[in-house]
This record gives sequence, C-alpha cells and structure tokens, in this order.
Amino acid sequence: MGQRPTILDVAKQAGVSKSTVSLVLQGSTTVKDSTRTAVRQAMADIGYVYNRSAATLRSSSSGLIGLVINDLRNPFFTEFAALFQMELAKNGFATVMANSDEDPELQSRMISSLVEHGVSGFIISPVYGRTEEAAAILRRAATPTLQVFRSLGTNDAFPLITPDYRRGGEMATQHLLDMGCKRIAFMGGLDGRPITQERMSGYLAVLKANGLDPLVLTGEATRSFGRNMIATLRTDHPDVDGVICFNDLVALGASSACIELGVRVGRDLRLVGFDDIEDCQNSYPPLSSVSCNIPGFAKYTAERLLAWVKNGEIPQENNRLGVELVARASSNQT
Repeated sequence: MGQRPTILDVAKQAGVSKSTVSLVLQGSTTVKDSTRTAVRQAMADIGYVYNRSAATLRSSSSGLIGLVINDLRNPFFTEFAALFQMELAKNGFATVMANSDEDPELQSRMISSLVEHGVSGFIISPVYGRTEEAAAILRRAATPTLQVFRSLGTNDAFPLITPDYRRGGEMATQHLLDMGCKRIAFMGGLDGRPITQERMSGYLAVLKANGLDPLVLTGEATRSFGRNMIATLRTDHPDVDGVICFNDLVALGASSACIELGVRVGRDLRLVGFDDIEDCQNSYPPLSSVSCNIPGFAKYTAERLLAWVKNGEIPQENNRLGVELVARASSNQT
C-alpha cells in the first residue's frame, strides 16, 4: 500500500504553496475562489483526506461550533439553525446542534458537554429562567460566545445579536392602521418576557401616538393558543378588526380558526404575524408577517462569530438587525 497523500502532494498537484493549501483547509476567506476550487480538486484527484483531529493537536481551533437552541421544534429556530450551519460549512467549520427544549438544566448539561469536546465557539439562543449556571460555564470556558434572539441576562458578558423587535411592532401596527383598522389587538407571547415586551412596545407606542387604546391578550406562542383565542376575541371583543400576533405560529392558528368560524381573514379581521417563517407564504390566505430576514441574520451571525474565532475580532455588545413588514392577503385585501 502506498503512502497516504500529504499536504505537500496537494500543493504540488494544485500548483500552489503549502501555506495556501493550509489556508483553504482552515476555511480562510483570504484565498481566491478559483484557488480554493483548484486545491479542493487536487485533494479529490490524489485522494487526500484532511485529518482534523491531528490538526487540532497543532492548533487551538477544533473547527467545531456549538449551536444551542431553546426550541428546535419551532420552525423559526429550525430555519435559522439550518442556514447558520450552511454558512459555517462554507468556511470549513462543522456545527454541533443541541435543542435545550426550554429546560435550563438540560441547557447547562449540553453546554458543559460541548465545552469538554473543545468547540471553538458558541451560538446560543437561551432558555428563560435559571440561566446563571449556563452563563458561569461559558465564562469559565472563555470560548467566543454569541447570543441570538434572546439574552442570558442583563449582566452577562456575551454579545447579543437580535432583530429590532420594537421596530417590527411599530411597522405591523402602522400597517394595520393604514389598512383602516380601528381596534387593534396584540395576541400571544408570555407576559413579562423580554421579547414579548419588546415586540409589544412598538405596538403600544404607535397606538398611543394615534390616541388609541391597546388590547393585549398574552399567552403561549403556539398555534393552539391562536386558534383558541379567536372565539374569545369574537365573543368578548367583537369590535377588533386587526390583530398583531406575537409570532407566526399564533397567527397561523388564529387564521385557521377564522376560516372555521366563517370570519374572512384579510377583510373581517386583518392578521399580521412575526418572524416570516416559510409557512407564511403557503398558508391560506398567505400570512402577512414581520420578516427578520433569517438568511441574512444567519449569515451575519456566522461572519461575526468566525471573525472572533479566527481573528480575535469581538463583536459589539448589542447588535440590532433590521426587520421588514411583508404584507400579504391576511392583512392587505381591499
């Protein structure tokens, strides 16, 4: 059996230097796309396989990124996780995903396990409540860590990247006013939770500026809550002609209940969701939603973490990314 091909063999086959091959293997963005393609082709031609375990012994970077998400069953978080993983793969990093299932103890155990496996960085969308242990583990590990969508707490030391939830609430409320709504409710989201308050704050501000009274109906951020609340809304608040939902799941549940009750979504009752998951485009009627631009959000997050891991560039403490209202038939029929 012949000797296993080496990095020098790859360099010779591709007509580049050994250092260039190393940069390609490390996922460096400084290498031209044409050169990267030539090196990858040379590796395939001679059968070279990168031994990342051996490389880890020579480098402080494992090439693994830990992604800990509070609820991967929610399609919003699933879409983000999949797109984030693909962005890392483009740069030669692998993602280890973990679903904490809104369980603080499980979250801490998973973070500890990922630290033991030597991940090079963390992305975490944390659970609510009892987050001190998880934050302490991450501080001791001193591993580059970014929070997304949620925060472990106000006194933690980890940069946060999140959509501009308040601005989204403002956009949704103004849109419904522009469509002629006179009585607008905010529905869903657990009372007192930071994201509920942020999304609601834009709604409250626009109503106040227009001299209108709010109607807040908080609760679980689920389809079933949205479905169940429509009957209550029609019975107890029949004057409501517009609803901003905490997220798209609540809005989709509300929309399905309207159809069963003979309420014309987009005419009798105008609905706007939040997050703009893929189901919004395919629902009946298509659901208006505040888009958080998850592809762009995932790309930005990956870029910031990789710049930190590879170059020591720590992101700013608080990153608020833009949102956009996507108006569809659930709110803009005339």
